[in-house]
Amino acid sequence: MGSAVKIYDTTLRDGAQAFGVSFSLEDKLRIAEALDDLGIHYLEGGWPGSNPKDIAFFEKIKKFPLKNIRVAAFSSTRRPRMKIEEDKNIQTLLKAETPVYTIFGKSWDLHVLEAIKTTLEENLGMIYDTIAYLKKFADEVIYDAEHFFDGYKSNREYALESIRTAAQAGADCIVLADTNGGTMWYELEEIVEDVKRNLSVPLGIHTHNDSDQAVVNSLVAVKKGVVHVQGTINGLGERCGNANLCSVIPNLVFKMEIEAIPKERVKKLSSVSRLVSELSNKPHDEHMPYVGENAFAHKGGVHVSAVKVNPKTYEHIDPRLVGNERKISVSELSGRSNILEKAREMGIKLDRTSPAVREVLKKVKELEAQGYHFEGAEASFELLFKEMTGEKKKYFDFLGFNVVTWRQDGRVYSEASVKVKVPDEVAKKRGFEESFEHTAADGEGPVDALDKAVRKALEKFYPSLKKVRLADYKVRILNGQAGTRATTRVLIESTDGERRWGTVGVSSNIINASWSALVDSLVYKLYLEEKERA
Repeated sequence: MGSAVKIYDTTLRDGAQAFGVSFSLEDKLRIAEALDDLGIHYLEGGWPGSNPKDIAFFEKIKKFPLKNIRVAAFSSTRRPRMKIEEDKNIQTLLKAETPVYTIFGKSWDLHVLEAIKTTLEENLGMIYDTIAYLKKFADEVIYDAEHFFDGYKSNREYALESIRTAAQAGADCIVLADTNGGTMWYELEEIVEDVKRNLSVPLGIHTHNDSDQAVVNSLVAVKKGVVHVQGTINGLGERCGNANLCSVIPNLVFKMEIEAIPKERVKKLSSVSRLVSELSNKPHDEHMPYVGENAFAHKGGVHVSAVKVNPKTYEHIDPRLVGNERKISVSELSGRSNILEKAREMGIKLDRTSPAVREVLKKVKELEAQGYHFEGAEASFELLFKEMTGEKKKYFDFLGFNVVTWRQDGRVYSEASVKVKVPDEVAKKRGFEESFEHTAADGEGPVDALDKAVRKALEKFYPSLKKVRLADYKVRILNGQAGTRATTRVLIESTDGERRWGTVGVSSNIINASWSALVDSLVYKLYLEEKERA
């Protein structure tokens, strides 16, 4: 067993810089909870000085009962020729009040002279002043030596001097960054060895994937004594992305036998990977190592017959170790373990041979063929499970809805009307003779109007629905080649102020897809309340 290595996730900051990715505040909080549950050691929440969303994140995350993860706020060294007390970025960073601060500074003389246009000596002062100052306010200060490997190759002495300065200022860990992602593994190996000879502070590694070396460079660095690895879920990041923690973690744990995160928590990796894909509004890479849908897929012929006899013949690890599953197109057993695990999480005990498992699996496969995806929509999955096992209660019937959208004077207006019916006993309990309701509402768009109309119709019968609000709304086109007839998947995030849950709807009509997800979100709230009362 190798030495322990700490995992530092920067999906919410560096990963969010990927083209086309924009996490909402609710997305960031949900990912933070999932990473905590996975057992990640550090979570880089964002750069407080760069945008209001990150400031809000740090305010919200303080109230979360995190069990495993330490939250870090990110910023740069002080600006040239400025007192640190006057630097707004640093002062905003302090307001995050995180136990860990991560600071990046320049290691490459090219960047010092041409990018920030200051002297090499002043840059060293910026590094020292910032780290020494922040050590007064935080349990831990991590220093990211930006462009370290390019800097080392350009001017070895200055690159080493920059990290010596960080060590002298009190940095708890110095992270060597391959920011341009162009360093080959054999170069990195030699450079890390040299740094180890010149520095006694714990070292970390932060690699980018521009030359497809990010994962291997991270592992080589660990082999050479690095004890802190930075990366992102699914390798999200600017340009070609960062080191993919979905590969780094299982390689460390299962291949190199290095203590990183507990083996029992690595089983959550596939689920976290799919969640991040869903919330980043990107298709999940089905061929991604370890966590992709086809990572352990066997289509037929020799492979299938061999795997049935002994999975080791064509699988390098047991897929269950990373929360994935074996996929064999001719086997009805494929996926059953996932159904059983989901049932266990919901507190339902099922035998593997139970007909309910087979029926749920069959239904899930049918829905997935239509475009449904239940990662990020666990509430819809739980309701489906209850329906398939005959345990789903009917809280109301929707008899129909109508949505009208029109444009006038340069503005677009939407109105929705709905008809609902609740059980007679529910209406009588609330003092109403009629169990029908027909109402309408205006909205900023058709989905907003539908949302308001549905609530307006149901809140008189179920007052607790007043607490539910739409926290996030995502749309994905599944078959763009079909043009305006394309299938649409809608993922809705809802909250009642205490809990958050995701629901999903799929249809060739975006309004109908949204409707399905909205209905599930309200049903799930009522189901949660009943479960709590039981």
